[in-house]
Amino acid sequence: MKNILLVEDDLAIAEYIFSNLCNKTYKITHATDANAGLHMALSRSWDCIILDRMLPMEVDGIDILKALRALANATPVIIVSALGQTDQRILCLKAGADDYLPKPFFIGELEARLEALIRRIGQAPSPSDHVLQLGDLRVDLLSHSVHRAGEKILLNPREFKLLGYLLKHAGQAVTRAMVLENVWEYDFQPETNIIDVHISHLRQKIDNKNSPSLIRTIRGVGYRIDAPTA
Repeated sequence: MKNILLVEDDLAIAEYIFSNLCNKTYKITHATDANAGLHMALSRSWDCIILDRMLPMEVDGIDILKALRALANATPVIIVSALGQTDQRILCLKAGADDYLPKPFFIGELEARLEALIRRIGQAPSPSDHVLQLGDLRVDLLSHSVHRAGEKILLNPREFKLLGYLLKHAGQAVTRAMVLENVWEYDFQPETNIIDVHISHLRQKIDNKNSPSLIRTIRGVGYRIDAPTA
């Protein structure tokens, strides 16, 4: 049973949604104004929030959305609105909405978008999926941050991708051809020492300040990243 919060002041639309979606799959809780909607949104966890863009009083749907995101609340939000203009969609999406559905809409489309959004959120990687750890080196693939021994390391996008590829194959030797194909997406050997240069720059940043060396050159083969030895 998926718990859905519906924030909608139009009772006819709310009844339309409620009567068609409240079943064995969805349990829908209804709020009729922004203040109640925000309070309920923060009072418990929801699988998704269906949020009307235009609500009575001075606080409307986008204010709720901004408040949720400012509080680091990542609950999926579908905006439904009579304002179908492109600039309104962009405004809501930039404010943190996950989807935008103009009114009037068919209930089948809302249900399909709801299913797709909940499915996508459910398939989001867990922290262990997007964090690569080797010894005191930690790489977060979502935030694109790199730390070693607690200190932040700044990498350019290519260095970050190269480090990520090495870490995903930690303990394994990767050839130059493998690196070119997966990091540079080349299927040929360029007439440069592009890989060696980037490995050198990466070493200077990762293996500095007397930290044990992690990146090793395997003569005649390529490179390998290993946990530091005692």
